[in-house]
Amino acid sequence: MTTTPAPARHFKWDTLEWEDVVPGIRRRIITGEGMMIAQIHLEKGAIVPRHSHENEQITYILEGALVLRLGENLEQEVVVRAGEVLHIPAHLPHEAEALEDTLDVDVFHPPRADWLDGSDNYFRAGGGVPRGEGKGTEDGA
Repeated sequence: MTTTPAPARHFKWDTLEWEDVVPGIRRRIITGEGMMIAQIHLEKGAIVPRHSHENEQITYILEGALVLRLGENLEQEVVVRAGEVLHIPAHLPHEAEALEDTLDVDVFHPPRADWLDGSDNYFRAGGGVPRGEGKGTEDGA
């Protein structure tokens, strides 16, 4: 007995809606059965708080730059710039800060269930652009 594969699906990033996660950070997501790809836009100064997850992650910076701090005590610091890729193994604690306006592509295996069901509280509780920074209004609020 043969198994019929699922049909291929075609996407255009420009037709997908952005999700505003926190001030200064938005994303759009495409999921497959065993993997997920996301475009993330971070305004300069935006912070993704310390977290870890069961998912293996590959981060590819298209525009801008992020500083990522990795390890139990966030002791390793890596600056990833446009055209560069960082592999983050599953369960490795990490945080990120946008050094400039940044567009990155993140690939996860398996898909991030917390992103899909909205339970990514680490992100929503402490992430985004710190008050007084970023581009929200003329006074930066």
